[in-house]
Amino acid sequence: MTYVLTLIAADRLDDSTLSRLLKTLPEVTGTAWLNPGKALDIFFSGRLDDAEHAARQELKGHEVDLFAQAAEGRRKKLLIADMDSTIVVGETLDELAAFAGLKDHIAAITARAMNGEIDFKAALRERVGLLAGLSEDALAETDRRIELMPGAKTLVGTMRAFGAYTVLVSGGFDYFTGRVRQRCGFHQDRANRLEIASGRLTGKVIEPILDRDAKLANLRAFAASKRIGEAEAVAVGDGANDLDMIRAAGLGVAFHAKPVVAGEARFRVDHNDLTALLYAQGYHRDQFAG
Repeated sequence: MTYVLTLIAADRLDDSTLSRLLKTLPEVTGTAWLNPGKALDIFFSGRLDDAEHAARQELKGHEVDLFAQAAEGRRKKLLIADMDSTIVVGETLDELAAFAGLKDHIAAITARAMNGEIDFKAALRERVGLLAGLSEDALAETDRRIELMPGAKTLVGTMRAFGAYTVLVSGGFDYFTGRVRQRCGFHQDRANRLEIASGRLTGKVIEPILDRDAKLANLRAFAASKRIGEAEAVAVGDGANDLDMIRAAGLGVAFHAKPVVAGEARFRVDHNDLTALLYAQGYHRDQFAG
């Protein structure tokens, strides 16, 4: 079987480091630049685990993300992406809480939930409960402040251009996912819903809550609807509630993730933006869209 090791540098791949690495990898059969100096495919026929271990040892201390996988089938047909701290910068619920003067307090609860320290559903109910009485105008103001993560539009636009189906699946709220879906070009979005009455948040989340189990269920449902296997999907996220879908996907990526996620995910992006997921699938820089 032919495997490929994809290297993506935050800055530039060093020639001397690459030379040493190529000498240590088992049974290298060829190389191909996806973006000269930035992203490189190294094809080999040796043991996958051995090659990945050798690469990580040689690249220790370098700001380089790497993906070692089978060369066949690495371009995926489905993208399932988390929103907060993945497709957008920061946590939308924390930003909303700023309008109630509770950002730091709620952000601390968010951090514990994303690290898997407390139950996601309970944490979501607690945080939303603290916002009871907040004007719904704060939602629009929060939306105006949302920044897309670098590479987000390019990731979605490129995968769509090459025929993949793209879905935003968030433990956040549909007020935001609907707007982020439109800005990035996702086909669909799935999220939780805030209860609003007389122009104010009631402090309640409309059940059922979209949690860790629901994210995995959405991955499976969308894969089934497209008549593809989970191995043909990309899943990306940063929090503990993303871990099951990350594990299930053929290309499951922990993106600048919390320690519990980064430690258990098969693939990680620690140094680059979301376009790293395109390089991992073998896209060349001149194929990028969006």
